[in-house]
Formats: sequence, C-alpha cells, structure tokens
Amino acid sequence: MPKVLEFREARRDEVAQVVALLRDDVLGQGRELGDMAEYLTAFDAMQAEGNNHLIVGVDAQGAVLATYQITMISGLSLLAARRAQVESVRIARPLRGQGLGHLMFADVEARARAAGCRLIQLTMNATRTESRRFYESLGYRASHVGFKRALD
Repeated sequence: MPKVLEFREARRDEVAQVVALLRDDVLGQGRELGDMAEYLTAFDAMQAEGNNHLIVGVDAQGAVLATYQITMISGLSLLAARRAQVESVRIARPLRGQGLGHLMFADVEARARAAGCRLIQLTMNATRTESRRFYESLGYRASHVGFKRALD
C-alpha cells in the first residue's frame, strides 16, 4: 500500500478512474450512474472555467487512488475573502484510514494558499459520520447549515 501519493491536476484520460472512485461509495453507487460522455463533458467545462480543478492522487505507477475537486471563489463577504470550495473527496477503499487524507488536505491547503484564499469550505452528506470526525480532526468546524435543492 502506498504511503505517499503525488497530488496533481487530473488528465482527461483519468476521468474514468475518478468516476470509479466516486462510484465506490455507499452514496455514489446510487447517483454516479451517468454515461462516461457526460463526465468527460463536465471535465472539459471544468478545464475551461480556470478556477475549477480536478485533483488526483496517484501512486508511483500512475494509478489514481484519490481525488478531490477544488474551486477558487472570489467574493465580497468576509472583507472580500477569496475562498476554496472542496468537493468530491475520495480515497480508494483499501487505502482509507492510513493517513492519506491528511496528505490530501495538506495539498488542498497549499493550493488554496497559493491561489490567495483566506478560507477553505466544504460540505459533506450528513450521514458521513466518519468523514465528519476526520474533518474535525483537521480543524474544520461545522459552523454553518447547508441547503441543497435539485433543479430537475
């Protein structure tokens, strides 16, 4: 099992591996059912946006074993603080609980700081109690209540 991953921008030819990580999850099994063409279109749109990055953690052989999405958002609140929004955090099932999440979030923080962000924010499904404990161990606080509404 790898102790260290290299975190870098994902390539288009790695999208299928990222989607496999998203699907290998109790929640993802029921919602990541789209055709790969949809995911590739979304990846292309993310690339075009400039501040929206799909990051992968790869081992020495280049296998995608972790992923997250980070979006840099400029805004007026909090004295015009720029923030990093983190989504779709996943680590391959056999590697969970081995400290790779700490390496991942060190990468998140480095990218956010390099982009001039003054805070990092993320949301998670309320059923993910282990994830909540992990984020709290990193110093994140459940300071807000989030709402979502599907636009079907």
